[in-house]
Amino acid sequence: MTADIPETAIYGAGSMGTVLGAFLGKAGLAADLVSRDKEHIEALKPTGAKIGGTVSFSAPPFDGREGRGLAMLPGEMQKRYDVIFLLTKQTDNADTAKLLKEHITPNGVIVTMQNGIPEPTLAEILGNERVIGCTCTWGAIKTAPGRADLTSNPGSMSFGLGCLNAKPHPMLPAVRDILEKMCPVTVEPNFTGARWSKLLINAAFSGLSVVTGYNFGQVAADKRSRSCALRVIKECINVCTAAKIKIEPVQGRDIARLMDFNNPLQKFRASVLLQIAIRKHRAITSGMLRDLDRGRSCEIEYINGVVSKLGKKHDVPTPCNDRIIEIVHSIERGERKYSPGNLELFDKIF
Repeated sequence: MTADIPETAIYGAGSMGTVLGAFLGKAGLAADLVSRDKEHIEALKPTGAKIGGTVSFSAPPFDGREGRGLAMLPGEMQKRYDVIFLLTKQTDNADTAKLLKEHITPNGVIVTMQNGIPEPTLAEILGNERVIGCTCTWGAIKTAPGRADLTSNPGSMSFGLGCLNAKPHPMLPAVRDILEKMCPVTVEPNFTGARWSKLLINAAFSGLSVVTGYNFGQVAADKRSRSCALRVIKECINVCTAAKIKIEPVQGRDIARLMDFNNPLQKFRASVLLQIAIRKHRAITSGMLRDLDRGRSCEIEYINGVVSKLGKKHDVPTPCNDRIIEIVHSIERGERKYSPGNLELFDKIF
């Protein structure tokens, strides 16, 4: 660290990485942005990042001059960093971890902001002491080279930090100080439970977004997809109960208690609450949709697949999560297209 200011990079500066980098740059912290998108990198260097959506501001140029961060391609990385925020797809995590291992300082950490439960795979290569997990309760979309839109209400944004081994990490205070330049941060003693509180939302809303093509607000508004979302969440809760995982509250709301149901009245209450809870994030669409549009495999196995695998381990049925995985893989193979019509495929499992 230089004068107690961590050398910081954001690896995977797509939509969310660009928004994070812009907030940090606006606050005076020089974070380097790394992306494979050459056109995006070339736009960030001279003019900085333009952020729209629910906010509107511009960050300084990422040209590396006068103490500013530098935008670069992965192959252009030269120095080592104290903190690297990781926002790439999990499908490349093994190769990404090997690359980043060469670019962290002796006491440096990789802070994974990916969905699902990415920490174990990264720790196998980097070691537990090099990995910190981070959950994000906000979304963004890249709209053009050098431009991204925040799709969540600024007042609803937060980060959760922690480690799966539940031991306090010496770098947690430094990472928290960085992220607090954007929004509130909670250090989670039960980070596994915090991961699952985010995962059950992603499994429901990202999973169904990629099945239907809906944004999160449309998933909640459509009675059929909302019913599917409730079933996905219920399966997540059942799996966690069997695995003795305590699902942590999100921004003070006990999701496991509010979204669980065992009779029609409880399900109705959960249905109403679900629509209210997603209201500030209704414009988010799953990033997996962009992968499918580009003909790429997506991260469904790292989101709904995590639920299905743990369900099998503990003999807990997960038919809705299984069906989402099945549909998405059929879309990847070109056998289907994402469409609200795919919701008919859930009829026989309710």
